[in-house]
Amino acid sequence: MDETTTTTLQVTREIAAAPDALWAMVADVTRMGEWSPETDRCRWLRGAKGPAVGARFKGMNRNGKRRWSTINTVKDCAPGEVFAFETTAGPLSISRWEYRFVPSSTGTTVIETWTDQRGRIARRLGKPVSGVEDRTSHNRAGMEATLERLAAVATT
Repeated sequence: MDETTTTTLQVTREIAAAPDALWAMVADVTRMGEWSPETDRCRWLRGAKGPAVGARFKGMNRNGKRRWSTINTVKDCAPGEVFAFETTAGPLSISRWEYRFVPSSTGTTVIETWTDQRGRIARRLGKPVSGVEDRTSHNRAGMEATLERLAAVATT
């Protein structure tokens, strides 16, 4: 049996833009490479033309010279409110990513959540594939950078 140890990490940022505008930027996964320091690019799969529950997309990732891809399935999709997807690599569960958009007095509070869904095998393969030993610390830094880049584009 492949045991999974769940780790959940949240990063929050206030952004001076409307929830609908920010949601549209994040849910357009073809733009994810603009925000994420690890994701190079994404593309919708099998006729998916945009965000909808059940739609799948391929993510191409990089860390230095290392490159790998994932398949992602949209699990929650409510314009202006939430966009979430689960990530797999082959038959292995990897993670769940969720973006929540909460209206605030200055725009939107964006909450990015990562839930590690890797079992023992995926955790063991993580460093050789991605070059990342401490996935939690690495993802925290990446999530902070993602929301900083999103804010920079949204408020210009």
